[in-house]
Amino acid sequence: MSTASWFGPALLPWYREQQRPLPWRQTRDPYHIWLSEVILQQTRVDQGTAYWHRFVERFPTVADLAGASEDEVLRLWQGLGYYSRARNLRTAAQQVVNEHGGRFPAGHAALLGLKGVGDYTASAIASICFGIPEPVVDGNVFRVLARVFGMATPIDSTEGRKQFRTLAGELLDRKHPGDHNQAVMELGATVCIPRNPRCGECPLARKCIARAEDRIAELPVKSGKTKVRTRHFNYLLIEAKGGIHLRKRTGKDIWQGLWELPLIETEKTMSARSFPAMLRKELGAGWTIKDPHGPVKHVLSHQVIQAMFWKAVPPAEHRAPLDWKVVELKAVDQHGLPRLIERYLAAHAGSGRP
Repeated sequence: MSTASWFGPALLPWYREQQRPLPWRQTRDPYHIWLSEVILQQTRVDQGTAYWHRFVERFPTVADLAGASEDEVLRLWQGLGYYSRARNLRTAAQQVVNEHGGRFPAGHAALLGLKGVGDYTASAIASICFGIPEPVVDGNVFRVLARVFGMATPIDSTEGRKQFRTLAGELLDRKHPGDHNQAVMELGATVCIPRNPRCGECPLARKCIARAEDRIAELPVKSGKTKVRTRHFNYLLIEAKGGIHLRKRTGKDIWQGLWELPLIETEKTMSARSFPAMLRKELGAGWTIKDPHGPVKHVLSHQVIQAMFWKAVPPAEHRAPLDWKVVELKAVDQHGLPRLIERYLAAHAGSGRP
């Protein structure tokens, strides 16, 4: 019996009975499917569902999203991280409107032409919305296939990505590609989970090589770990005219396009004794420092931020840089903020400090 002849028939009935009732599964609208796929690359389903509803309610159509400002899209995306994906979301929506007449292209290759849409997302949209037999390979699929077929090729290698996509294509139910792809992802998300998988509930358990050979904890294999960089941020909470100063992050760095407090980055965590000298060097003499808070550890995928917050009172003659903007406290939440800044301001806004 070939692999394909048992895999789909064992999996699809389980999926149709056990699938979670997620809102984007009630439609074949490529706009709604695309939103869900991009959001779920960033977060768990429970949190992602709230973001999906937020985007659909604010931008009911792709044209609505295309017409939004970057600040508004970033504000709705706030808390998900990888903010370049939010900017790509808006750009891709504009491409759909301007280049495709407001309709998502049906072909895999054409979908790849949209900003931020890679093979995974293009395959998901093509198969789920248009019935095109393109295999989807994400982290859940890697895990299911590695365990069921005992595949030890590293999933983060070129050869591994090729092998797994080839196998996923061979297994694909060409009559029901959308359901098939979602079934494999659902199995990985709910049953064949990274730790303590629920093998007793798995429709593929009797065929699973990892289970038979006691290799579940070993698979899938990754060849290496991403190097993590530690950075030291010093944020200044500066009151001005009933509000506080914010600045917009630019350049090709984290949080591009988001608003933050004025920042001084240093090579190490600064103390209440050492920071005034650094502040004097960066912004001149005459500053008063109060209420240090931190360090606060904020973990990103490839970076760890150690942040200190300082309430800073400038000298009378100080002139704020052109990229600083005075924002009233009641209007701060109208600006897209990194979660690190959002949490600090939320904790301190009602305590006699802005």
